[in-house]
Amino acid sequence: MGTFEEVKGKAKQAVGDLTDDADLHEEGEAQEAKGEHEDAETRARAEAKAHAEKAAAYEQEQRSAQE
Repeated sequence: MGTFEEVKGKAKQAVGDLTDDADLHEEGEAQEAKGEHEDAETRARAEAKAHAEKAAAYEQEQRSAQE
């Protein structure tokens, strides 16, 4: 989802530059930044999920070893 926002933001920036519309260019910059943040959030969530799964597997391994 973030990548799409980045692309839309870059397109708005380009149109703003071509039409000499500073507001549209700035809106594009903000939209691109939003997309970058969404991508970073997605990566962070995936990393957290992977760590949680690894921890759960380790705990299960420890429980099995104690039995």
